[in-house]
Amino acid sequence: MQMAPQMGYDRAITVFSPDGRLFQVEYAREAVRRGTTAVGIKAVDGVAVLVDKRITSRLMEPESIEKIFQIDQHIGAASSGLVADARVLIDRARVESQINRLVYDESIGVEVLAKRICDFKQTYTQYGGVRPFGTSLLIVGADDTRVRLFETDALLEYKATGIGAGRSAVMEIFEEKYREDMNCDEAILLGLEALYKAAEGKFEASTTEIGVIKLDEKLFWKLEEEDVAARVAEMKAQIGGEVAGEA
Repeated sequence: MQMAPQMGYDRAITVFSPDGRLFQVEYAREAVRRGTTAVGIKAVDGVAVLVDKRITSRLMEPESIEKIFQIDQHIGAASSGLVADARVLIDRARVESQINRLVYDESIGVEVLAKRICDFKQTYTQYGGVRPFGTSLLIVGADDTRVRLFETDALLEYKATGIGAGRSAVMEIFEEKYREDMNCDEAILLGLEALYKAAEGKFEASTTEIGVIKLDEKLFWKLEEEDVAARVAEMKAQIGGEVAGEA
């Protein structure tokens, strides 16, 4: 019986196959592609991250599922993929932030933190007995004069992006409707619309998380359930108006 070409190149340690592929890294990215949809979007006055938590059973308590995390006062993150892996990276990011504050007596830069997390993820592709992290993070934060949005798979900075199962649908919406002069409220509504389209209408406020950082305050906070419900209702009304206008 002939073995598949990749057999032996995805066991115990991440090594290159003869055609230059890293199968374990590809498997980790597939875990992200199958994960819940998360989006990040920058505005002139802040940055927001939004996640559709995709509840798989009516017996689950939605508030027990956490996909948006606070890292430092001025930095937050959203995850897609394996939740346990995401928690490890979030804990690492929090420690890096605390170390920077203790050593340098100042808060860590958003880009510096994103680079350290990406470096940490990369080390798990080159040692035996470990596997790559099957999760990706959207890291958002506020520096002195601007807000930042990074994605940790390849350390890329975006104006707006998405990760997870609905990324293609999200990016179509952003490519079409994103504007650099949007304020934070408009950005949140656009992010909700992107999640709504990615979920093909199967989208509820109870399974949605929203985190925001305003540039003037430089503080990360998550919207309360009532506020999220109001934003979702506003988004659905807006979409309904657009559909009626096209009819």
